[in-house]
Amino acid sequence: MTCQPTTTPPADGIDFGALREKYRVERERRLRSEGQAQYVRPTGAFVPDYSVDPYKPVEPRAPIDEDIETIVLGAGWGGIMAGHHLTKQGVTDFRNIDTAGDFGGVWYWNQYPGVQCDNDAYCYLPFLEEMGFMPSRKFTDGHEIQAYARQVAERSGFAERALFHTQVTCLTWDDTIQRWRITTNRGDTIRARFVIVASGVLNMPKLPNVPGIEQFKGKIFHTSRWDYGYTGGSYGNPQLDRLGDKRVAIVGTGATAIQTVPPLARHAKHLYVIQRTPSTVDKRPNPPTDVQWASSLQPGWQKERIANFHRGAQEVFRPGEADLICDIWTEINRNLQAEVAALGRELTMDEFLAKREEMDFRVMERLRARCDELVDDPETAEALKPYYYHMCKRPLSSDEYYPAFNRPNVTLVDVSETQGLEAMTAEGFMAGGVEHAVDCMIFASGFEVTSDLERRWSIPVFEGRDGLSIYDHWRNGPSTLHGTMTHGFPNMGFIGYIQGGINSSVTEHFGSQCAHIAWIVGEATRRGARVVEPTSEAQEAYVRAYTEIRIDVSAMQARCPPGYFNNEGETMPKWALFPGWGHGWDHFEAMLAQWRETGAMEGMALTA
Repeated sequence: MTCQPTTTPPADGIDFGALREKYRVERERRLRSEGQAQYVRPTGAFVPDYSVDPYKPVEPRAPIDEDIETIVLGAGWGGIMAGHHLTKQGVTDFRNIDTAGDFGGVWYWNQYPGVQCDNDAYCYLPFLEEMGFMPSRKFTDGHEIQAYARQVAERSGFAERALFHTQVTCLTWDDTIQRWRITTNRGDTIRARFVIVASGVLNMPKLPNVPGIEQFKGKIFHTSRWDYGYTGGSYGNPQLDRLGDKRVAIVGTGATAIQTVPPLARHAKHLYVIQRTPSTVDKRPNPPTDVQWASSLQPGWQKERIANFHRGAQEVFRPGEADLICDIWTEINRNLQAEVAALGRELTMDEFLAKREEMDFRVMERLRARCDELVDDPETAEALKPYYYHMCKRPLSSDEYYPAFNRPNVTLVDVSETQGLEAMTAEGFMAGGVEHAVDCMIFASGFEVTSDLERRWSIPVFEGRDGLSIYDHWRNGPSTLHGTMTHGFPNMGFIGYIQGGINSSVTEHFGSQCAHIAWIVGEATRRGARVVEPTSEAQEAYVRAYTEIRIDVSAMQARCPPGYFNNEGETMPKWALFPGWGHGWDHFEAMLAQWRETGAMEGMALTA
């Protein structure tokens, strides 16, 4: 399952200078001065509260009062992999806590019609060889992912201990008992020796703070809290048969919208797609998994595939290495590898970077041409064209999204001139000074990904030693040892895009952090240590080393339109996803492996 380079427009037919200027203009006219403040958290004022579960009823239970070894905050992939690796370390006295009604994290909350994995599921789903599981498709459905997530928790033996529909209200370190005190909205009082913060990056839904939104009289909800009672259909069965007489608007054209617009277009009386910035949308061949191919795979195939995906998506293929992924994520490097090989000589770094930018322009020209090929109306086709660099927004794929705009009941509403939705009224929304009456407003506006911690985490009180708030401690960005622990917050591990190596597969990235944290928890337990914490000196040294070699992505962020990658247009967002260990993922992993193998736990203070 390897592939050839794609056919892109030749370089000599492209005016690169004109495109750079076009990109700059398109970015500037979408910027808003308020940045992340243009979004608000759904708390029930005019959109249902984010903590209310529309999919499962809350099961009554008595409050818990207990001492426990470890609490894992989160039951998405980060929390599941934390539990899996804790179990491997012999640590079994732990619970997951999550506001959702089951395992899955974003795959529990995102039950919207059409939801699928939008990158290679053979890489994305962890432990496939260990579990003996194979995704049914390359871009597998959300309900399959969520079911598999629960299966991993069950097979690992910790599924029944989880506390669902439970929100932590206070998390504080008590030095007198050397434990974390945790209270919840269910009346629980828990004293945990260790805490692993596995909240993920797609956990807090956000919506634009649109003027007049509180006046709207129709139905309104976020895609991560889909209301099938209103639309008809059910999770995995997108027959939205109650929308036949409804005028519907969906706000946003990112990963969620390109999946859910086609079923909405098929069923709604009329659908308005409200777009600030278009996405790149490539073709999406997604046949059932080839049984013969699956049976031919050799042990270690998934690790090899994940490594190949990472090199193709974010670093560079090795000389002669085949692209195993063969989609929009790896296209630029696949094409680049072929052209560099054809030159027959090594390129200088400047030559390579110039050639990579050239290939970026060519691939984006190919993707823009798809709009003209697949959309009948020239004005709509032009508005759907993405004018920015390839990795400024998440690369997407769909065979149904662009054709949906050829339906007479679908209207694209471009709101780039007003940097987003202009206003809402009692009857609908305003765009370009014109009111559009609708019965339902659906916000496909995503999650708080790179914004400030207070916006992303739902824990009101989160304090380490001496009452130090994590929100103040990391006010200007993280300060850690290995990207997983921080001084002043003993016995605590963090999972996320935090000052470490970066892998293109989020589950590989989180899984590596989980394994490292679980080893520290297990080793501290084996050594009889009550407390383990980075020393301030070791932390400062690590931060200096990281800062000196981290990948500077500020130039890229400054060229990209506003979005969650750059926290709505910042050039140096403190929680950006992409800056990472400058020597690459493999070097970072080898460094941590050596640190563990030496057994000295250098830089950690252990208290007996």
